[in-house]
Amino acid sequence: MSVAIVAPSRSRTLRAWLELTKPRIVLLVLFTGLPAALLAAKGMPPARVFWGAGIGIALSAAAAAAFNHYFDRDIDAMMVRTRTRPLPSGELPPAAAAALGWLLTWLAWTVLTVACNPLAAMAAMINIFYYAVVYTIWLKRRTPQNIVIGGGAGASAPIIAWLAVTGRVDLPAILIAAIVFLWTPPHFWALSLYRRDDYMRAGIPMLPVTHGEPETRRQILLYTLVLVPLTLVAGPLSGFGPLYMGAAAVLGALFVAGAVRLYRRPETVHAVQLFRYSIAYLFVLFLVMTVDAVLGLRAA
Repeated sequence: MSVAIVAPSRSRTLRAWLELTKPRIVLLVLFTGLPAALLAAKGMPPARVFWGAGIGIALSAAAAAAFNHYFDRDIDAMMVRTRTRPLPSGELPPAAAAALGWLLTWLAWTVLTVACNPLAAMAAMINIFYYAVVYTIWLKRRTPQNIVIGGGAGASAPIIAWLAVTGRVDLPAILIAAIVFLWTPPHFWALSLYRRDDYMRAGIPMLPVTHGEPETRRQILLYTLVLVPLTLVAGPLSGFGPLYMGAAAVLGALFVAGAVRLYRRPETVHAVQLFRYSIAYLFVLFLVMTVDAVLGLRAA
């Protein structure tokens, strides 16, 4: 008795290709670069620079994601959270992710060079290499500080955007990037608390696996207690006004409250809630940052 093999539909294949770029992460990365572009230009940047920077940042983030799929396909197959991704599930061959990564890298370089400047393009290339090689191949599999050191890759969009507009890096760009950098550990460690078995099965030395859950909860709280004051200090130093400061204070207080609750009550539900809140926190914080920048520039 023969078994018919049903080929995946075209729409499903297209979704698999799109999944290789991690579109939700790309959107969040792109969003963190927007206020930096507005502040750097002290208004709306020229259309070519604005759209070039946005498209270039998105392409570079998507390229890094495709390479991440390629290099992580072995451990993705071992983890419940990731085993249905296009490569471990067999929807696409590994070569597809590698080819897409190289194509997107070339496009990112071209767009940023032509529309902005070579410095912005070079920063994007460094970021792709850092995420795909330094983080994915080396740090992720060798040290429990993988998320801390690798957080620099996720914080690159404000730097690239600032470079695209001005050709240099100034203090506001560093502060905005530092917010994303310090947000990354509590965000991912909250996830790793309730996905600990996944990481253990795949042999990834995430903090809950190597140092235990109590230490992970302590580190989450410590990083949150550093992150929130930084968001408040960054306000006046970057030129943001009362709208941003108020939102940063409220959002930060809720983040600290969630981290304290997780520290005192080590229940899975609190780790899940903090992980989900951390995503909303970053999105809303940068949304308000963008609105504040627009309003402040109009008032000026």
